[in-house]
Formats: sequence, C-alpha cells, structure tokens
Amino acid sequence: MAGEHRIALCTCPDEATARELAAAVVERRLAACVNIVPGLTSVFAWEGRVETDPEVLMVIKTTGKAWEALQATLTDLHPYELPEVIAVEITAGLAGYLQWMDESTESS
Repeated sequence: MAGEHRIALCTCPDEATARELAAAVVERRLAACVNIVPGLTSVFAWEGRVETDPEVLMVIKTTGKAWEALQATLTDLHPYELPEVIAVEITAGLAGYLQWMDESTESS
C-alpha cells in the first residue's frame, strides 16, 4: 500500500483561490477531498529577502496514480510563480477511507 495514497499540501494567497483550486482538482477526480485551512502566516525566503505573508493551506487527499496530474493542474492554475505543491505518503489509514480515496480519484 505504500505510495498509493498521499496528502498533498498547497498554499494559496486567499480563500477564494483555494476554493477554486479545490473545486478544480475534485471535479477532475485528482483529489478525493480538499480541506481549506485559513489563517496561516508563512515566513519564507524569496529572491534574497525574508517574506511574511498571510496564506490559506489546502490539505489534499489524493493517490499516487493521480499525483502527477494533480501537480500539473495545481501548477497550471495557481497564481503564484512557484507554488508550494508537495506531498507525503500515507503509511496507514482506515481501510474504508483509503478505498473511498481510490474510488473518488479513479478516471470516470
């Protein structure tokens, strides 16, 4: 089961952008679910400076099969020049939930 299920993280400049991106990836069956977490403050190095910006985090439940297309879609639709699009493997989870993730991301 390793590598079959993933949680992807992607930050957005605002909730409206996060909602648009979340809807796009769920409608395209690239994610089973996206949680939108407002109220983040990101501190990061960019172009030689330390930046601090308010952001919204998307927690995206996806599969290894959908990962490449999810990454491409987020990169294409995201307003940032270099969006945060990273993923970690899910090593354990409720079997029924993982099965739902598979079914939700299968090609229609």
